[in-house]
Amino acid sequence: MTSPSSSTDPKPLHRPLWRDLLACAQLIGAVQSGASLATALPQAAARGGWDAAQRGAAQALSFAVLRHLGTARAILAELQPRGVQPPLLRDVLLTGLVLLLPDTTLRYAAHTVVNQTVEACKRKPALRHAQGFANALMRRFTARANTAPPAKQTTEALWNHPTWWVEALQTAYPDDWQRMLAVAQRQPSMTLRVNTRHITRDAYQAALQEQGLIGTAPDVAALDQAIVLSQAVAVERLPGFDAGWVSVQDAAAQYAAGLLDVQPGQRVLDACAAPGGKTAHLLERCDCDVLALDKDAQRLQRVEDTLRRLGLHARTLAADASNPSAWWDGQRFDRILLDAPCSASGIARRHPDIRWLRRAADIPALAATQTALLDALWPLLQPGGKLLYVTCSVFPQEGKEQAQAFLARHADAIGSPAPGQLLPQEPDPDPQVRQASGAAAHSQDGFFYALFTKAS
Repeated sequence: MTSPSSSTDPKPLHRPLWRDLLACAQLIGAVQSGASLATALPQAAARGGWDAAQRGAAQALSFAVLRHLGTARAILAELQPRGVQPPLLRDVLLTGLVLLLPDTTLRYAAHTVVNQTVEACKRKPALRHAQGFANALMRRFTARANTAPPAKQTTEALWNHPTWWVEALQTAYPDDWQRMLAVAQRQPSMTLRVNTRHITRDAYQAALQEQGLIGTAPDVAALDQAIVLSQAVAVERLPGFDAGWVSVQDAAAQYAAGLLDVQPGQRVLDACAAPGGKTAHLLERCDCDVLALDKDAQRLQRVEDTLRRLGLHARTLAADASNPSAWWDGQRFDRILLDAPCSASGIARRHPDIRWLRRAADIPALAATQTALLDALWPLLQPGGKLLYVTCSVFPQEGKEQAQAFLARHADAIGSPAPGQLLPQEPDPDPQVRQASGAAAHSQDGFFYALFTKAS
């Protein structure tokens, strides 16, 4: 029985590693079949009767595997070039191989990984025939010096992203693409947004310190409610979380409320509101009349739950923002927030399944949806009003190109100052290294912001 460790001599745990290997393999198989982890994890946990500890272990392990899936696939193909294994066996082996890679964040003794991979096959009736094969394959890999990478270094194996994704970043960001892909391999920091209706940011930092937690306020004027934790924790450990003192929200997402510049009493439309972080942020900053819209009634419930926890109120409506004739009352809005459906490529470091689920053809299709939403919502804005277009994407078709095309189509739209493309970043944990390299001072996902003012 083993637990992950930073050394090669893990301490015993109450749960054997083979069980986590099998659980992770189920999740990896689901992702490779086209399901998101957000869908696959609760379904697998319900089927298997997983407790919270096993669910958490399976998620952590699956994140590690998905961040190294390209390399692991290439290694497996090299070790067994002539045969395609049944999916479950393939995914057990992929998981075991990732745990042997030198740059994985979860460290186990090599003999433990080999033993527990074989044990996983032994414990699963459908895999019992493969015990010897798994043992031989895993031992063959551990015999390599420093568990070397595959001899054939394909783009996918080298960067652990689909080839089309890497090529798209190379084209769009010739100076930054390598850093962006490297950032995607790192565990992102946990960033908080303090609800200053309840407590000041300084006071909340002090409350964190009393709980033994260290939080740093980014030195960015627009992030005046943000705190970046030095270590991620369960929300139950956050002081006053249930009382609405604080929310978890990435720094890049926290620009939206300030940019929209809502004034007291104004009518505001949050057109794609779920899960509600930006809706809540608007209301934390200003007493205004917000309509939170989302076409998914189930996800809209999360908006209502968030507002309830924070002690805030907005009108909520399950409706399709691209079809205003079905829900709009004819009264124009002073502000519109369009956090549009997108590839989510900017948050792929936080959700590593995204990179393997997206296809190149998804990007133009998503861009068409964004165009339709922008054109449908623009007539709903008052003259002099502002529309903020947001995506958590790094692909120009969903960002800069979309904004430029919108301005070209609408003569009454005026481009106003906005950050444009924010690239994902994660500071080095060593402050001296960070200072010497001029690296990012705070953690953030990749977002795009464009602000349009309607001519009076």
